[in-house]
Amino acid sequence: MTNYVAAIDQGTTGTRFMIFDHAGKVVAAHYEEHRQIYPQPGWVEHDAREIWDRTRTTIGGAMAKAGVRAEHLAAIGVTNQRETTVVWNPKTGEPYYNAIVWQDTRTQPLCQKLIDDSKSDFIRARTGLPIATYFSGPKIHWLLENVPGLRAHAERGEALFGNIDTWVIWNLTGGKDGGVHITDYTNASRTMLLNLQTLDWDDELLALFGIPRAMLPHLRPSSDRNLYGLTDPLGPCGGRVSVCGDLGDQQAALFGQVGFEAGEAKNTYGTGCFLLLNTGKNIVPSQSGLLTTVAASVGEPKGSPRHTFALEGSIAIAGAAVQWLRDNLKIIANAAETEPLARSVADTGGVYFVPAFNGLFAPHWDMYARGTLIGLTRYTTREHIVRATLEAICYQTREVIEAMEKDAGVPLKTLKVDGGAVKNDFLMQLQADILGARVVRPIVNETTALGAAYAAGLAVGFWKSLDELRTNWGVDRVFEPQWDAARREENYAGWKRAVERAKGWLK
Repeated sequence: MTNYVAAIDQGTTGTRFMIFDHAGKVVAAHYEEHRQIYPQPGWVEHDAREIWDRTRTTIGGAMAKAGVRAEHLAAIGVTNQRETTVVWNPKTGEPYYNAIVWQDTRTQPLCQKLIDDSKSDFIRARTGLPIATYFSGPKIHWLLENVPGLRAHAERGEALFGNIDTWVIWNLTGGKDGGVHITDYTNASRTMLLNLQTLDWDDELLALFGIPRAMLPHLRPSSDRNLYGLTDPLGPCGGRVSVCGDLGDQQAALFGQVGFEAGEAKNTYGTGCFLLLNTGKNIVPSQSGLLTTVAASVGEPKGSPRHTFALEGSIAIAGAAVQWLRDNLKIIANAAETEPLARSVADTGGVYFVPAFNGLFAPHWDMYARGTLIGLTRYTTREHIVRATLEAICYQTREVIEAMEKDAGVPLKTLKVDGGAVKNDFLMQLQADILGARVVRPIVNETTALGAAYAAGLAVGFWKSLDELRTNWGVDRVFEPQWDAARREENYAGWKRAVERAKGWLK
């Protein structure tokens, strides 16, 4: 009997496998971290084989905890860190190079050349994206130009590209022994190769980046009634399970927050911060430094999939700044320490931290910015720096929301939040204070995995409709703003001054 739906949530720092019941409640979960590889300043890589090994471990771990077997699972969905780029040999299953992570900045020279060649308007009009090191297309080009022999392999059809969703699904469904090579429209919209108007790979963009079309995965709906494939019976599930849900992590979080209609928004607090506003069927070009992206694609029983779009504000460094305090500065032992440390001081003592380790994303899009810790005095303590780190997450979110309000023409009154960092009550209260708006935390805050599970379960009829999914959503806590307007604006003005000092550092 199929009692559950499961999801693989492959993120920037680790992989989680979660099993959900019909009410959307967590039955079991297992998490494994993977290594962060930094070969040079600005370069960030992952070992794709390690990611697949960790994925296998998490599947087995969660299923063992719950006593769940393959026949108990109606379907599996996949969600993933977007833009992170893998190219591998389909005959051997071996990657040609480490995965190049979305945070990586090695493609700055190529991106700058495209800007200098006046390609910005052309690329944004086709893809909804600015020219930035963030996206997959420039990373594929770098691999083809810099990995010995790779271009020749690609031209012979011996190289497959995928974001991490494609890599995981290919392995999950058999790998070199028949694995399916697919991606969904949300992930495809992050490559800088998808034409938003035609919802197909764009031949002019492929020519611009020198990428053979045969490398690219087949495009499928995020929730696919036709199924992508079945899990390998000898794989980590131990049997045949339908794989039929796939969304990039931020779109999955919007789906998990049941943000199905135009005007609904959410912010996810993870390695980065990502605010999405559903714009329905409308492809809305941004005038304020945001991205236009596919929100979801739901397969229909008959006819074409139903596509929805979104405006997105992408912040590169959020939770990763806390990780930096722990791993690089070693001034905290774990993320949980940040809440009592930040609470112990009344303010930051005038300190601002702009965590532009890999440049600034929305709304600035400055790939030459770098991290700035400013306002230090002899009075400054680690408590002030920790609080400044949490405030930086909130200030970056405010910048994105202001840009979104300009594009959408509607002020935000309530912000739905999710992701690992929302467990920090102090951070969520800071967010409400800095925004001057209500912050609403749901009961299930791992909505990224939940969204992938919803997409897969919807495809096989485990859930019958979007309305049925809406009934599963519930509020855990609402945070109301407590700062007065004068304090809010004075502190925000200081943040903007700090951002100006971080911009253009490499120039």
